[in-house]
Amino acid sequence: MKIAVAQGLVNSHSYSKYRAIVSELFDQGKVSGNIQSEDLLAYTNLNQARMNRLDKKMVIAPEYIQKLLNLKKQYIWLVLSEGWCGDAAQLLPIMNKMAEFSPNLHLKIAFRDENENLMNQFLTNGSRAIPKLIVLDTATEKVLGSWGARPKGAADLIKSYKQQYGVIDETAKKELQLWYLHDQGLSTQRELVDLMLHCEQLNLQTP
Repeated sequence: MKIAVAQGLVNSHSYSKYRAIVSELFDQGKVSGNIQSEDLLAYTNLNQARMNRLDKKMVIAPEYIQKLLNLKKQYIWLVLSEGWCGDAAQLLPIMNKMAEFSPNLHLKIAFRDENENLMNQFLTNGSRAIPKLIVLDTATEKVLGSWGARPKGAADLIKSYKQQYGVIDETAKKELQLWYLHDQGLSTQRELVDLMLHCEQLNLQTP
């Protein structure tokens, strides 16, 4: 685990650098990750527009800002992602805005397919679902917790849809994006703040 985490950190990027890499690849007709396809290229294009909008309009609730400001120790949010992932497009701008508000949070983004060993340590129901956020103590690089790939409400929606129809099709994806739109990032903010309060409690108990 420690080696996989260390490699993930070495391979990680700032939010702005991650976005620049995805954009540069797109301009070359490519997508991030091991698989290239027209569908993934179209998703990447759509995601860039979504992220541009969210970067401008996403608002972090004041009560969550205050809780982030109250963190006593330093943490790294190491997030596994890819440019074509629709959930990542909705969630990374929230994570970035939250990290910007707290001097004790440092966001690093690593591409999933470049960090298979790390991804395999943080599977979701056996799948390599992204985005996956890993909370690290900055001083020790110890893993304190993880989150993802979706907030509970979004995960429940997809689970229910798959149980009913047996597949995740374009209709399911549209319903998921509508859920994100109506939620306005509040579920993700709440869940990440709760995660950080739990991690802080664990961290302060450690000698």
